[in-house]
Amino acid sequence: MTIALKSLCARMRACRICARVKPPLPHDPRPVFQLSSTARLLVAGQAPGTKVHASGRPFTDPSGERLRGWMGIGPDVFYDASKVAIAPMGFCFPGQDARGADLPPRAECAPAWRAELMAAMPQIELVLAIGQYAQEWHLGKLRKRTLTETVRAWRAFLDLRPAILPLPHPSWRNNAWLKRNAWFAEEVLPVLQAEVARLTGG
Repeated sequence: MTIALKSLCARMRACRICARVKPPLPHDPRPVFQLSSTARLLVAGQAPGTKVHASGRPFTDPSGERLRGWMGIGPDVFYDASKVAIAPMGFCFPGQDARGADLPPRAECAPAWRAELMAAMPQIELVLAIGQYAQEWHLGKLRKRTLTETVRAWRAFLDLRPAILPLPHPSWRNNAWLKRNAWFAEEVLPVLQAEVARLTGG
């Protein structure tokens, strides 16, 4: 890990921005990410959930199991920081709403850290932009009107540098979306798995 990235990681782990603004987090901040100066693949998710907040490790939940299945890799490769970088749009678990659903990533996190984080990892060749918040930041004005339209346009984003592959969130709550959009498994997942194998040496 470069000195600059190591320093950035230390500062991000010490971040307490979301504890100082209103409304504050309902718990102590616990930034969760996995970075290195050698990984060529970046998984850009939304924010940790309750299980990830407890474990301190990204995607240690059913969504992570599905995501690894989509990628065609096991935990050994997924949690190898030298091969896979993982950085959600919000580093800390944002809490839940009255219905028990996870809140969106904290709005102050990405403006504080995202640009510096990406600049510190120039070796990244492909970003898996999972969900609308990651797609909004990484695609900007190139993002389509809806998540479905954005994911459908995936081919247009592979020529970017780094390339961006937009994905729906692998939450089991998206089962209905996956059934309605069978093209995702047929068209996108083979390309995703081929790119993951290429970038991780699989």
